[in-house]
Parts: sequence; structure tokens; C-alpha cells
Amino acid sequence: MSRLAPEFEKRATDLMALYPQRRSALLPLLHLLQEQDGHLTEDGMEHLAELVDLMPAEVLSVASFYDMYHVEPVGRYVIGICTNIACLLDGAEELLHHAEQRLGVKHGATTPDGLFTLEEVECVAHCNFAPCAQVNYRYFGPLTDEGFDQLVDDLAGDRLKDQVPPHGTLVRVRRDGGLRVSPERIAEERRIVAGQIADRAAGEAAAKKAAEEADAKKEADEEAGKAGQAKVEEAAAKAEQSTKEAGPQVKDEKADQQPKAEALGQAQEGQDAEGGAKAATPGGSADVEEKKDS
Repeated sequence: MSRLAPEFEKRATDLMALYPQRRSALLPLLHLLQEQDGHLTEDGMEHLAELVDLMPAEVLSVASFYDMYHVEPVGRYVIGICTNIACLLDGAEELLHHAEQRLGVKHGATTPDGLFTLEEVECVAHCNFAPCAQVNYRYFGPLTDEGFDQLVDDLAGDRLKDQVPPHGTLVRVRRDGGLRVSPERIAEERRIVAGQIADRAAGEAAAKKAAEEADAKKEADEEAGKAGQAKVEEAAAKAEQSTKEAGPQVKDEKADQQPKAEALGQAQEGQDAEGGAKAATPGGSADVEEKKDS
């Protein structure tokens, strides 16, 4: 069997009705498929992909992520022996070696008759009964070598069929009555939720747009400021260049004016000296003239 049989497809439809989106039911649907075939078949996963509107590769990626799903055939009974610390301290490693000898396979393999698959597993939260094992997710422990042999014999003799169903069956008590609310109420509540989601998305879009506009305005202001600063720096550079070019001419003019100023200063000093001499000798000028005549 590969695709879901009619009975299992009906259960799949009931499962999907419990979720707002069909794809949200993927994990329980995988358990359902595994219950039907004991493992996840390729055709079965393609069928699930059709039901939940996913690609088959997406279904496989989920199935291969979890250890609880098997994409290859396994035995009717999957025996997982815990070797985590609590069980390890109570002899779990020795128990695993004994199980390999008893079943004739290494852990990770299935017996030739297809009855048992042996696995080494991490903690299964049954530490107070260490060392323990799970058979199709049903607990057994604490186990000795003799206790393990008895467990295998009981499983092979079908003496635990009421306690341990074939691999893949998680529960044997089915939901009675389906959903407890009317389809109309479900549709109305989902419509309200969809409206809330749309309103939130619109608000987020408006906030994003406002933020983008604010960022654009800030960027424009920064660019304008940079442009203004560039103009100021350009004007300053031109003024500095003009000052450098005018410097030699001013220097030459100052050099020409300095001898003239010195000559004027000397002439002024001579006049001041002559005036001083005249003032010191009132008749000096006549004496000088008389000496010149003589």
C-alpha cells in the first residue's frame, strides 16, 4: 500500500479540519501515513503533499528531520534501547550488546524476518526504570539480559498485541464526534482572524512606508547640507586663491612706497634741522651772509 487508503484519507480530512491551514496538519498526517504502512512511502508522501498543497520535497524534508519518522521499511516492532547517562550507568551499553547478539543484527538494522528493528536512542524520559527500552513507543524497564530475551519472545509470540501495536500506531482510541463547534462558527472566526491579519499587515506596510519616507527626507536633507557645505568650501578656496594671487602685487607696491617714505622722512628731518638752527641763532642768517660776502 502506498497512497492513503479511503479510511485513512477520511481521517486525514478530519485532521486537516482542526487547523486554520492544511499544511499545519503535516506532522500528524505523517504519523497517519506511518501507521498505515509502518514507514513513510514515497507515494504516500506525494499524496500528503497533494492534500496540504506542498511540494513532495517539502514533505520529505520534514519527514527526514525527525527520528520518529522512518522513510525506509522497518520491522513490525522497533526496539529502541536508551544509552543516555542514567541508563548507561545502569548497564545500558551491555544491554545493547546483548540485544545485538540476541537478534543477530547491529543497532540500526532489521532482522531478516522483518519482525524487529534495533535502535540505539537518546533519553526517552524513563530514567527511573533504567536501563529501559521502547517498543513502538511503549516503555519497558528496567531490563536485564534475561528480561530482554523474554520481551523478544513475547513480541514474537504475539502475546503483547494488546499492549504493543504494530509500528506507526500512536493511539488506538479514535476521536468521537469530530469538532465540537459548527462549521459556520469556525468559518466566522477564521474570517475575523484573517481580517486581523490583513489589518496588521496594512499597518506594518504603512509604518514601513512612513519610515522609508522619513529616511528619504533625512537623506535629502543630508545631501542638501553637504551641497551647502561644498559651496562654502568652494567660496573659501576661491578667496584663498585670490589672496595668494594678490599677495606679490601688494608686496611690490609696499616695496616701491618704502624708499619714497624714507626720502620724505629725510627731507623732513633736514627741514626740521634747519629750522632748529635758525631758531637757536636769531642773527645767524645775516652772519652767514656776511661771511659769504667776505
